[in-house]
Amino acid sequence: MRERLYLWLRAALYSLRGGFLIRPFLIALVFGTAGALLSFSEEYVPALSTWIPAVLFPVHQDPQVALTILSGIATSIMTVVSIVFAILLMTLTLASTQFSPRILVSFVRDKPTQWTLGIFLGTFTFCMAALPAVRSTPQAFVPVLTVLVAMLLALICVGWLIFFINHVSHSISVNHIVDRIARETELVIKDLMPMTRTHFQRDNAIPPPREGRERIILSRKSGYIRFVDVRFLVDCAKTFGAQIYLERRVGHFVPEGVPLMRVIDAGRVTPAREDRLLTAIDLGPSRTMQQDVEFGIIQIVDIALKAISPAVNDPTTAINCIDQLARILIAWMGRAPPETYFYGPPHVLRMTVPWIQFDGLMDTAFEQIRHYAASDAPVSLRLLRAFDDLLSADMSAPERASLLDRAGRVVAGCELRLSEHDIDPLRKRLKRLNERAAALGSCPS
Repeated sequence: MRERLYLWLRAALYSLRGGFLIRPFLIALVFGTAGALLSFSEEYVPALSTWIPAVLFPVHQDPQVALTILSGIATSIMTVVSIVFAILLMTLTLASTQFSPRILVSFVRDKPTQWTLGIFLGTFTFCMAALPAVRSTPQAFVPVLTVLVAMLLALICVGWLIFFINHVSHSISVNHIVDRIARETELVIKDLMPMTRTHFQRDNAIPPPREGRERIILSRKSGYIRFVDVRFLVDCAKTFGAQIYLERRVGHFVPEGVPLMRVIDAGRVTPAREDRLLTAIDLGPSRTMQQDVEFGIIQIVDIALKAISPAVNDPTTAINCIDQLARILIAWMGRAPPETYFYGPPHVLRMTVPWIQFDGLMDTAFEQIRHYAASDAPVSLRLLRAFDDLLSADMSAPERASLLDRAGRVVAGCELRLSEHDIDPLRKRLKRLNERAAALGSCPS
């Protein structure tokens, strides 16, 4: 039960921390609490408001003035909040239809937008929390300092609205969108692959299979694998004296009733322990970027494919996407691959976790773009330049060979659709790419 609660809390925190709920709600709650406490304190500590000069608040004993100011600010702020929400809905609709529905995740995680909603709603709750303190009977009381703070918050909201409009105008720019997705993907890479890549990585050879009774654990619901608590599963494998093999990797869709993992030497894996193992895997209706590097790449590829479609015909956007994809793959190649085999104690295999590899990432990043850009010379040229940039990373010989094979397929596909005049620059760039790869291959590692 504790493990299931941990996984549920982790998934909930990941989902809510990037939405329009938690941060705006907390800001509004803090502002509302501050308004109630400040107005309450002024009644019992009059010295808090006596220092405010009459030029800022001429009538210290007229509650009607305070009521008018607080209610006017609260009303106007809610009007502005409705405008802000209208702008947000328009932005989300535009981004979804023009680029890709999958990039909405990055929009709702935008912190300036969350702070905008929070500050406006916080100003409203501040005024509403202060209103009950204003009274004319049995003894007139006006929380002067609270009203002054509300007026300052109203001025801040005016300036923040200007900032928000400027921010939205930049955030719907495709360059800004693609850059933000690339930065988020790089953060996932650093979290999933914390060690830098070296020439002395441990051999990742497949260990020999273990003899023993095998138990297939089926998925009990349908969904995408969003997170795997690897450490917990390894600890369970040690406790049970078994080996665990995950059948699907993060990002894969698993229908209900399909094998999710295999347990070898599973005589001690009771149904209760099987339930415990299943709590370590989070399944959901959509993919997330908790451990899924490929999902960030897919979002950028979606934008590129829509840009080079005949309906849009925007090769510049596709070129920008290719540049960011190369950036992500260079970051990935600069890191040691995530562990696939987990041992405990040493030389006793406990768990096998599949992760996406170089060829899989390259397929996701470039194959669809290569196919649909075969009749677009500038986009194909940029693909070859991206491959040239990837050669600058620390690549192994098999990875370099795979890269050259993909570059050759780019040119071969274009030869079927482009004129000889357009093909010539592609052939020259491919030749330079092969020459550079040959030079790098002859250099000692």
